[in-house]
Amino acid sequence: MRIEDLKPTPGSKKRGRRVGRGPGSGHGKTSGRGHKGQHARSNGKGAGFEGGQMPLIRRVPKRGFTNIFREPYAVVNVGTLAALEGVETVTVDLLRERGLVRKSATRVKVLGEGEIDRAVKVQVQAASTSARAKIEAAGGTVDLG
Repeated sequence: MRIEDLKPTPGSKKRGRRVGRGPGSGHGKTSGRGHKGQHARSNGKGAGFEGGQMPLIRRVPKRGFTNIFREPYAVVNVGTLAALEGVETVTVDLLRERGLVRKSATRVKVLGEGEIDRAVKVQVQAASTSARAKIEAAGGTVDLG
């Protein structure tokens, strides 16, 4: 058997109904929507429609502001950096490679939870004051950029 010989099980694939293709098709003219009325319209029941009841989206109070330019940081703790064996320089690429931040992460912030007892050079975009203090107390450096 070769890949070009593969085909779906007979009866498993069914053609979609082609509506509005003339009276001979059986689905012409009104295209199975009946005559007039709400369901015959192109937007018969819109998204969020609740049968005439005030929709939830309009009942719930709106508050606040969403900054569309916000650039989120992936977060890594000092204790996690201490667990990286045989690493002198910690970069965003290394953290991505080890699976400590998502592959889509472009900005990383180091937070101060945990302890570190060896010198590491950390190259990230941001670090908390406590994280910076712990890394520098262990003889390491924090390079922000």
